[in-house]
Amino acid sequence: MLNLKQIKAISLDLDDTLWPIWPTIDRAEQVLHEWLASNAPLTAAMYASPQALREIRDAVGRERPDLAHDMTALRRESIRLALSNAGEDPQLAGAAFEVFFAERHNVSFYPDALPALEFLAARYPLVSISNGNADVSRLEVAPLFVASVSALKVGVSKPDPRIFRVAAEAVGVQPHEVLHVGDDAVLDVLGARDAGMQAVWINREQKPWPHTEKRHPEYADLSELVAALLSA
Repeated sequence: MLNLKQIKAISLDLDDTLWPIWPTIDRAEQVLHEWLASNAPLTAAMYASPQALREIRDAVGRERPDLAHDMTALRRESIRLALSNAGEDPQLAGAAFEVFFAERHNVSFYPDALPALEFLAARYPLVSISNGNADVSRLEVAPLFVASVSALKVGVSKPDPRIFRVAAEAVGVQPHEVLHVGDDAVLDVLGARDAGMQAVWINREQKPWPHTEKRHPEYADLSELVAALLSA
């Protein structure tokens, strides 16, 4: 059960909590490939499939652990490497990444997400917490958030408790006064708990709780969370 008397702010994960991430990435990679076909055809031919682009990104991730918290730099460096491998100008990587990044923010919200965010924002300050490079300021929901926290800014990723504590500080409350909402049992729920927050698991796929630790309140979507808050 949630202790609603303690809650003074709400933090939210972004990818797979407010929108499905892989359809978004699929579209962004397709737009990137189309741009490469027009501006760097040798690279487009060498990396003709989304899987090929992901493989080179994963390879860069293994070779550059220093970029683990910077998805933007990781993606840009993987494009630069692809261009170099194809014998084309690596300086095109910046423009190519911007094409990808713009489409990466062309998200399709879950049907329950926008009404839930409007409900929550009218009652609590909202702060986003993301391991990825989604930028709330580039989204239509930007006015609903008072702050955003990312692994890039903090230097650590969820489930490290420090990123959750930074989020609490960003909205001027203590961790135990924050309710964190996210889809990942480890990164979101256990991470927030270890930081001293309350947490709820948005389990859209009705997965079984995968851990021995005590489970937390679970909802199939954000509308169920709103209903629970209204009825409490």
